[in-house]
Amino acid sequence: MRRARSAKIVATLGPATSHEASIRALFERGVDVFRLNFSHGTQSDHARRLETIRALEKEFGRPIGVLLDLQGPKLRLGTFDGGKAQLDAGARFRLDMDKTPGDARRAPLLHPEIFAAIQAGTELLLDDGKLRLRVDSHGADFAETTVIVGGPISDRKGVNVPSVLLPISPLTPKDRDDLDFGLAMGVDWVALSFVQRPEDIEEARALIGTRAWIMAKLEKPAAIEHLDGIVALSDGIMVARGDLGVELPPEQVPELQRLIVRACRKGGKPVVVATQMLESMIAAPVPTRAEVSDVATAIYDGVDAVMLSAESASGKHPLEAVAMMDRIVTRVEADPSYRHGIDATHAAAEATTADAVCASLRNVAALLSPAATVTYTSSGFTSLRAARERPAVPILSLTPSVATARRMAMVWGVHAVLVDDVHDVGEMIECACRTAHAEGFAKPGDDVVVVAGLPFGLSGTTNLLHVARIP
Repeated sequence: MRRARSAKIVATLGPATSHEASIRALFERGVDVFRLNFSHGTQSDHARRLETIRALEKEFGRPIGVLLDLQGPKLRLGTFDGGKAQLDAGARFRLDMDKTPGDARRAPLLHPEIFAAIQAGTELLLDDGKLRLRVDSHGADFAETTVIVGGPISDRKGVNVPSVLLPISPLTPKDRDDLDFGLAMGVDWVALSFVQRPEDIEEARALIGTRAWIMAKLEKPAAIEHLDGIVALSDGIMVARGDLGVELPPEQVPELQRLIVRACRKGGKPVVVATQMLESMIAAPVPTRAEVSDVATAIYDGVDAVMLSAESASGKHPLEAVAMMDRIVTRVEADPSYRHGIDATHAAAEATTADAVCASLRNVAALLSPAATVTYTSSGFTSLRAARERPAVPILSLTPSVATARRMAMVWGVHAVLVDDVHDVGEMIECACRTAHAEGFAKPGDDVVVVAGLPFGLSGTTNLLHVARIP
């Protein structure tokens, strides 16, 4: 099975898509990576879904990526007397560590890390930004605030602190347990929530090692301030526009989305745009025109993947949502202006052997119009550097590692194929030509551009480019 597009589709599994028939249909409609959202469902639920995915993978002979999305820290108010209260603009409102149910004058906030980080003047957002408080004074276990934007509030609503770097780990005890479980199951990517700084990636890397690749979810303003460092240490980035749009003015989100995408493309790291892409399809069988334009804009910007959340997890039309996204991506990539835009926003190569080879690959592909570019890679490094160049022809990624093949399902333009180890250049060239023909990328007489690293099996050694003709 070969996709007729370069950008990938990530779909979240949930109550609407838990059965084998649903997961199969999603894959057939165009899903490349399945997201397991550990904010919902049980570990056994996710284990059953992953078992189904691996069975489909074996049946279709195609590597399928699996993304474990950790819940991350959840900062929430406590409860209210009667379950709710009304906060009026201009009123005084106290937050403290007292578990007693709150009212219109105070509420429990059992997060000492917030009180330790805030200052007079700090703004606190409640219930996804619907209510806004300004801190007037605070101590180690309380904050006296003024209600700036009032409204109804109820039990356990979320609290956002947009302008403050919170002294909190991105991994809760639940996350660590879910992470151990997911890594034992064999997930390919781990999405790390609540990333604020590069050190958060290092903390996760110490636990994950090389067992999965790390995708940092950028949903905090503090993360934008450390964007280059986070991109450098992560294996991929998710633009989590939901929380980002709560903590920042909505009109800033498109600008930041483009900033993040360009940073990732420059660094050669896969970037996924997520949240509310086809939101109306949770209930309706067709999207709004604005949603179609939203997906299209991300593709024109050159993202690696676009993601469906509730649309595929709990919506009424998950298959239609995937099919619609597939059609949008395919149509955009067929537009001549798409290639013009990709070329215009292409970042210059770095002064390394790997980038020099892959930049040459891009030029050779443009001049010779080969049927495909073929990368031979053990770690995925060569395929990532090739994808960074956004060549005008498909990237056929040959790898002896099933883990690498599955991770490549997230990467722009890459069609991964599991092959046996090769021992010399001649054997690799023969394997590349044979596989390109067998996978339908090339026919006898076509040229393919082959890129690899010598010695084989050593990560980061991309240093060979060869033009071969299919016999």
